[in-house]
Amino acid sequence: MTLSTLTRQLDTLGFGGFKAALQRQSEDANYTQLPFEERLYQLLEAEQSERRDKKIKRLLSQARLKDRQASLDAIEYSARRGLERSVILALASGEYIAKGQNVLITGATGVGKSFLAQALAKQAIFEGYSARYYRVTRLLEEIKIARLEGSYTKTLQKLSRIHLLILDDFGVTPLKPDELNDLFEVIEERTLSGSTIVTAQLPIKEWHNYLGNATIADAMMDRLIYSAHRIEMKGESMRKVMAQQ
Repeated sequence: MTLSTLTRQLDTLGFGGFKAALQRQSEDANYTQLPFEERLYQLLEAEQSERRDKKIKRLLSQARLKDRQASLDAIEYSARRGLERSVILALASGEYIAKGQNVLITGATGVGKSFLAQALAKQAIFEGYSARYYRVTRLLEEIKIARLEGSYTKTLQKLSRIHLLILDDFGVTPLKPDELNDLFEVIEERTLSGSTIVTAQLPIKEWHNYLGNATIADAMMDRLIYSAHRIEMKGESMRKVMAQQ
């Protein structure tokens, strides 16, 4: 059995990480001093690591995050911003996603709501969850197109399968009746099947009036707010702060 025969077989199986590690072992005589089981473990670990890296890369691409710099490590924690490190680190574990809980982030424009939402999404991806970022207006536009193309149901099903959905800039513009219905269907389809992060300038107490239709508003608020984690951000616009530095 030759190395080239093994590498061809590994190519057939798609074991790229295993193959690269095997080639490294074949070029380093020190590996011959290790027990067979240890060498095999390292080969399998290399394969697992490569598969994880590929998965993360794929999930990041699918998430379509607007801010690629968003990261929990880059967040400035302070009481004046309404951000407690313990709260964010608890969310970083991804347990809220496993439990199907939502995160509602409110605050004035520019305080960093979108950045935090996307940082949480990126962390969720590192934990192996799928995520997808949308501005609410863009999501509703996509759903409208799906209805015209006859793929409305398929689109809702696709959205329901995403582990973490980010709805950015909720409440910025008035919703038409059909848009309100569509947004409710998205929330309804995701109930108990995924988590949603919502960012909004409007305080949560004003969401019901913003939605208008009392029946749909009651149903949507019940699904969004029940057992949700609430973060009310404060302080100056981070854009203004950065511009002054």
